[in-house]
Amino acid sequence: MAEPVQTPQASFPTRIFSGIQPSGGLTLGNYLGALKRFVEKQDEGIETIYCMVDMHAITVWQDPEKLRQQTREGAAAFIAAGIDPARSILFNQSQVSAHVELGWIFNCIARMGWMSRMTQFKDKAGKNSENVSLGLFAYPSLMAADILAYKATHVPVGEDQKQHLELTRDIAIKFNNDYGVNFFPVVEPVIEGAATRVMSLRDGTKKMSKSDPSDQSRINLTDDADTIAKKIRKAKTDPEPLPDTLDGLKDRPEARNLVNIYAALAGHTPEQVIRDYAGAQFGSFKPALADLAVAKLEPITLEMNRLMQDPGEIDHILGQGAARADAIARPIVDQVYDIIGMIRSRRD
Repeated sequence: MAEPVQTPQASFPTRIFSGIQPSGGLTLGNYLGALKRFVEKQDEGIETIYCMVDMHAITVWQDPEKLRQQTREGAAAFIAAGIDPARSILFNQSQVSAHVELGWIFNCIARMGWMSRMTQFKDKAGKNSENVSLGLFAYPSLMAADILAYKATHVPVGEDQKQHLELTRDIAIKFNNDYGVNFFPVVEPVIEGAATRVMSLRDGTKKMSKSDPSDQSRINLTDDADTIAKKIRKAKTDPEPLPDTLDGLKDRPEARNLVNIYAALAGHTPEQVIRDYAGAQFGSFKPALADLAVAKLEPITLEMNRLMQDPGEIDHILGQGAARADAIARPIVDQVYDIIGMIRSRRD
């Protein structure tokens, strides 16, 4: 096989794709690390495609009613945060069959060694790797299909997803080389902002997670104003005041986390926050952060609650988005079938 040669990005129009798994309530970490940036991308003149990846969710068993509820809640969070279904494509993955079709083809392109190196599989499977689903092992190739079904050129990701994006790049390059085509782009990660990785309010060395047993470790997008304020006031810190330079937070993970959260919510840099609050005790910084968080998040929570009162409307939006997504992905997957030698003589 020829050495991989990266596909020239200039031959592909800029298109952003990203997906969120509907496997539990969304948090402040999801908002700052994803939703807030997704909304900003709408104003950059770039085509944006956002997806509830419900096929990924079933790599572990899901209660059917709960999965439907969480998919709608995720879509409501996107809309409430500012995603405009008229300007962005918003849909759930299972309504566009191109994802799983291309996912199987990529299962045949990806190598076992590549998949075995995926650290998230090792983390999730733990000592029970023989008992987890094949889907949990293979889902990074489905993630590659999610992206490449639209020939997306850029994907906003957190640091913990960079390895999966590198796999997507490897699959794209190998497909292009195997078939002697310049068909798939070599996707670029988009990692930016002050709080792309929001940490737990109880342990600044761990990522804020919806699966953490302690609800006090996170701010949920469904929390009301009082709950948000209480969680921030109780967030773990240390007895030292805020320093006058960012370097002073080097060995203070909880303090650095709160500064990063403030910066991301305010649209400032962490350096700006330190300049404004140098010498401040957390007794004064936390209330300021709580007020800011409530001001930014309460309108989202209220709008999510309103949207969830009409699940039929959410389903309608997802259906319309799926039709628009399919109009892009179907011709791309059909071309893939032609490239790899599949006969497509059926006429409906």
